[in-house]
Amino acid sequence: MTETQQDHQHTDLTGRVAIVTGAGSGIGRATAIALARAGARVLGVGRRHEALQATAAHHPGIVAHPADLRAPDAPAEVARAATQRWGRIDVLVNNAGATAMMPLAETDADRVAALFALNVTAPSLLAAAALPHLRDQRGTIVNVSSTYGHRPMPGAAHYAASKAAIEQLTRCWALELAPEGVRVNALAPGPTESEALSAAGLTEADVARVKESEAAQIPLGRRGEPDEVAQWVLRLADPGTTWLTGQVLTIDGGLELT
Repeated sequence: MTETQQDHQHTDLTGRVAIVTGAGSGIGRATAIALARAGARVLGVGRRHEALQATAAHHPGIVAHPADLRAPDAPAEVARAATQRWGRIDVLVNNAGATAMMPLAETDADRVAALFALNVTAPSLLAAAALPHLRDQRGTIVNVSSTYGHRPMPGAAHYAASKAAIEQLTRCWALELAPEGVRVNALAPGPTESEALSAAGLTEADVARVKESEAAQIPLGRRGEPDEVAQWVLRLADPGTTWLTGQVLTIDGGLELT
């Protein structure tokens, strides 16, 4: 048993229901597995059916649910899928998102709109769809931002801006929903092993160069692993974390200190 798996056992989510978006790989997959190991029933949401099935194969508590969260009816349909299957929603992890390298000189209206549709609008509408059930359970929302939600990222300003929006939504929702007992927090991971760079259209050689450059900038000397982020999602989702809301926790090996 790894140290991280031991950490997972400290949280008991037996009987609780979680929705995790972007569950087909990276942080989303690691989070779905961590929540399931802690006893939760997890609806793993994403666009790629085969990737979600691979995630679900890690634990019987995970159910794959393919959906494109940018579709107009997707947020309500995802919330309905969880409640029809299990009757409640306790945890919403808004992890799905996209990275886009877009220097100012190459700014394209369609790319900006698509980026914000997935990174800002989709998690907002899913949170709204899940809210009645989160209110019933005094549940929690965990948003996934990025170090670059509060640290400049030249050449990818619109991606950084979309993550800055997520951080401010976290604070505003936390204050708005506090009287109803719904907690809202965010994690801001630094560069973490995932398929995001390839999905952003970079070649294999470019991905290798970016990873090497990022690792060199991080004080702890390496990129993060998805499970290192997932254990903090688990802690924020823990029903015993009763007095923490509106916070953005940065997990980046010290990168934001540089």
